[in-house]
Amino acid sequence: MQTETDYLVIGAGAMGMAFTDVVMTESDKHVVIVDKQDRPGGHWNHSYPFVRLHQPSSFYGVNSKDLGSDSIDVTGWNEGLYELASGTEVVTYFDTVMRRQFIPSGRVQYFPMCEYLGDGRIRSLVSGEEHSIVVREKTVDASYMNVTVPSMRKPPFEVADDITCVPLNELPRLHTRGVSFDNYVVIGAGKTGMDAVLWLLGNNVDPGDITWIMPRDSWMLDRKNIQPGIHTPATLTGAANQTKAIAESTSVDDMFERLHACGQLLRFDDNVKPTMYRCATVTEVELQHLRTVGNIVRNGRVQAITSSEIVLDNASLATSAATLHIDCSADGLATRPAEQVFNGNAMTLQTVRTCQQVFSAAFIAHVELTYADDAEKNDLCQVVPHPDTDFDFVRTAFQNGRNAARWAADPELQAWLQQSRLDGFSRSPEELALLSEEDQGRLVEMLTLTPQAQEKLQEYAEGQRT
Repeated sequence: MQTETDYLVIGAGAMGMAFTDVVMTESDKHVVIVDKQDRPGGHWNHSYPFVRLHQPSSFYGVNSKDLGSDSIDVTGWNEGLYELASGTEVVTYFDTVMRRQFIPSGRVQYFPMCEYLGDGRIRSLVSGEEHSIVVREKTVDASYMNVTVPSMRKPPFEVADDITCVPLNELPRLHTRGVSFDNYVVIGAGKTGMDAVLWLLGNNVDPGDITWIMPRDSWMLDRKNIQPGIHTPATLTGAANQTKAIAESTSVDDMFERLHACGQLLRFDDNVKPTMYRCATVTEVELQHLRTVGNIVRNGRVQAITSSEIVLDNASLATSAATLHIDCSADGLATRPAEQVFNGNAMTLQTVRTCQQVFSAAFIAHVELTYADDAEKNDLCQVVPHPDTDFDFVRTAFQNGRNAARWAADPELQAWLQQSRLDGFSRSPEELALLSEEDQGRLVEMLTLTPQAQEKLQEYAEGQRT
């Protein structure tokens, strides 16, 4: 069989869907989407039952359709902040976009349960039937970021047969089946590990029964500072405080201390210097609960779990079959090598604003449709790879600032950003004029200090390279 299309998109995850949505709404092009899973949503199809977005629903998904009701949570650890969609909501949302917007348009063909073989060839994972796609314009790799969650792979260490070690997906299921444990070991210090600890605490597990293996402490973002809308005071205050902290800093260490002092960055233990930064967000209430866990193990990564001990890089811990080990160590947002986004008749979707995958995919699609020259397109879409280490905060902040300055010089791009739901932060001059006098003062200070902050970030980044 053979099909013709303008764009062949490999992957129906969040980035592939966000890219396709802009192509559908801003052009008359046709798209074929190929994906190995039986429904759109990518890794969200493998998420744990209690997972929620770590950023507000209002700037996640696709540009043309709201996710959620743009409401404020009135209970729970996210109280007072914009709602966070559940994993089930996200998967349902993408399925709705595919089946009620994309396919009925007549311009999108969707091939689930199929693998891409290269050269426009796809094969069904069910029937084995092969299909040829003739691509008139470009093949778009929407799978390059390779998001992996714990349930998608086995633990990266050996586990004895009599030991229970599970991904987060099994936490509710085990307990629903009546299985009980004397204590719990959470393996991994990232956002998934935080979610595991909060789930246990939220289900009245005594903090003393939890051991948290934390190979690296992490800098975390205060979620109240990442809220949509220019009229959310904490968002503007946070951005202004960050710019000032960087601009007035005298070293990388001093910069982090200033960012911590102004509340833009949080850490688990004020006596431990974080060496990780992966865009994890928490509220102050969540952090207070996380700090009730006193048994924190900082002796490296798990190498093996035997019948009687957990073997770490630098130590061993006693364990037993009465302990539930929760694997939270998957590299969900891997730091992938930066590739040119535009390369002839091929495109590779990546982040052009740190840890903002769906915005980045939508932005890239708009650039693809609006500009003709690959060199100009790549200049506008400078890749900002996902951060991993604490120093990556410097790199990503600098790259974000560089991209923002480039976009600000293009009136057409500014107009697009101001109306983009996924941007969440850009606002028109008319909207900015409605700010309070105090907030306008913060905005002016931030804009004034931005060049100095960029110079500091560049200085720190070049110092690290040498």
